[in-house]
Amino acid sequence: MTDLPAFPMPRGCPLDPPEELAARRPIGRVRIWDGSTPWLITRHDDVRAVLADSRFSSDPTKAGFPSQSPVSKYRRENSGGRSFLTMDDPEHARYRRMLVGEFTVRRIEALRPLIVESVSDLLGEMAAGPNPVDFVRAFALPLPSLVICHLLGVPYADHELFQRLSSSMLDATGDPADALSAGKELGLYVHDLVKAKQAEPGDDLLSRLIDARLRTGELTSREVTSMAVLLLIAGHDTTMNQLGLGLAALLRNPDQAKQLRETTDPGVINGAVEELLRLLTITHFGRRRVATEDVEIGGTLIKAGDGVIAAADIANRDPDVFADPDRFDPARKPNRHVAFGFGVHQCLGQPLARLELQLAFPALLRRFPDLRLAVDFDEIEFRAKLPIYGPTALPVTW
Repeated sequence: MTDLPAFPMPRGCPLDPPEELAARRPIGRVRIWDGSTPWLITRHDDVRAVLADSRFSSDPTKAGFPSQSPVSKYRRENSGGRSFLTMDDPEHARYRRMLVGEFTVRRIEALRPLIVESVSDLLGEMAAGPNPVDFVRAFALPLPSLVICHLLGVPYADHELFQRLSSSMLDATGDPADALSAGKELGLYVHDLVKAKQAEPGDDLLSRLIDARLRTGELTSREVTSMAVLLLIAGHDTTMNQLGLGLAALLRNPDQAKQLRETTDPGVINGAVEELLRLLTITHFGRRRVATEDVEIGGTLIKAGDGVIAAADIANRDPDVFADPDRFDPARKPNRHVAFGFGVHQCLGQPLARLELQLAFPALLRRFPDLRLAVDFDEIEFRAKLPIYGPTALPVTW
């Protein structure tokens, strides 16, 4: 198997999955950074089948699991703890049940006034500030950071600290020891916050978790800290990249931007956001699993111990599921994309991410009807080697 293609594969257009990935057969082996040869799954129905099947484990400590990078493997082996994101049921379900009530559509909808106000304030600061400006630093990063800080009860004044540390933790190209150190520092910061809220609780998710789970002995302080770190990182980094990548795509397609700017129809706005999620899947390294027993997927036998990469980005452009899959179609129904994953590990925070995107894009395009890139598109750098994909910076002008 010396001639296997390397994964991940290089992109041509930064807004599309790699052409080589699109040309791959539905199931075949690839070679990753450590020389191992997991199965790459590209067909939409097969990706959903893998993600919904408990015989495929999310536990990176199991033999054969295809680690994303040397950094992620080093952190896993040396951090001394695990996120519930990398656990299987019933362990995973135990932790998830403690949080699911915080992310219901009803509870997230209560955040609408805060998000509307935050969007308005940030756009006002953009209008009054320098022109051109980096959209990522001026808007895409602070908006989800403000919201997740409010939800968790984390002081936004500390945003530069946790943004810097989470960026170092996720940097697959950096020094593994630096990533581990950043993770420990962020854990200590959140642990101190947990102790402070034990003494003086507030009206926030972290305080409620402490009151309902920590005080009763159902969770340890370390477990609460681990859950909060995961939510803090996921709550700002993913939406930041989706905002930046989404705006880059809209500015390259003025007809789509115009439609989103001029409509007040929630159905059109929501449909546009779903299409951006489908077309611009930011988890571009695939969802990683390892088979715990022999399983047949799409007519291929995957044996126990085989690693699997479920490629959501190309599955979201499967022509057997999405007619004319490369076309942006806000009216597309149904839109069964897997941008948020599928099965028991489907993204817990997707109602929050959706609401932020639905409120941000129309408001941004209306406030700046002449918004455009301040550099040639070819000059934009993208986070191609990081697990969450998006522009490093997005200079815009108006």
